Amino acid sequence: MQLSLIDLWSEMGGFAKGIVYVLAIMSIWSLSITIKKWWDLRKAQSETRKFAPEFSQFLEEDNLNEAVSLSEKYKKSHVARVLGGALGEIKPLIQDGTVSVGDINSAERAIEREMLMTITELKRGLAILATVGATAPFVGLLGTTMGIVNSFVGMAASGSGGLSAISAGVAEALITTAFGLLVAIPAVWSYNYFQTKIDNLTAEMTYTSKEMIDYMIKNVSGEFGRSRFTREFNTTASSGSAPISQ
Repeated sequence: MQLSLIDLWSEMGGFAKGIVYVLAIMSIWSLSITIKKWWDLRKAQSETRKFAPEFSQFLEEDNLNEAVSLSEKYKKSHVARVLGGALGEIKPLIQDGTVSVGDINSAERAIEREMLMTITELKRGLAILATVGATAPFVGLLGTTMGIVNSFVGMAASGSGGLSAISAGVAEALITTAFGLLVAIPAVWSYNYFQTKIDNLTAEMTYTSKEMIDYMIKNVSGEFGRSRFTREFNTTASSGSAPISQ
């Protein structure tokens, strides 16, 4: 018996070939998810690098319309999605000078909701990679077990333990084991890589959202908010109210 892959495949039984087919489907599935996830994360990071400095510049100039338009332009950016939704909700209040603490809390909750949805979308497909990485070795082990069983069947049929009697079963066992590991290892690597990347993107969204909330708080305690409070206080004081005693 020649030790070529074609000859080994021809000697494999139907069950072992079925195991190989299942592992091939799992491999293609995990590989397609890996490619798509890599492309999506790469696109998100690329757009965020372009979005962040322009967005910061518009906020410094209090150009809220352009900031919202910029957020809508970079739809793949995780940071743009989180900040754009909150800014769009709070923009009319900032422009009118009527931002309150309750409005900022509402915007903060909007940011948290958008972050939750964005993180859920970023993690989509990771469960499949984890499942493939965890189960592929066991699928290969199932083929290994059946290959050993076939080896003993061959020994019983031939009445001897020679290499010719057990070689087909041993070949099935080794091929399915190797194929199972070959499918599982890249899936586990991909899962760990993407999990780390998503953790980094989550940190970016959290950091920028805190900056956004700080921007809103400055508007409340600065030109818009405190000046309005000061005007109300001065009006009350000028109407004849007694000063506060220490």
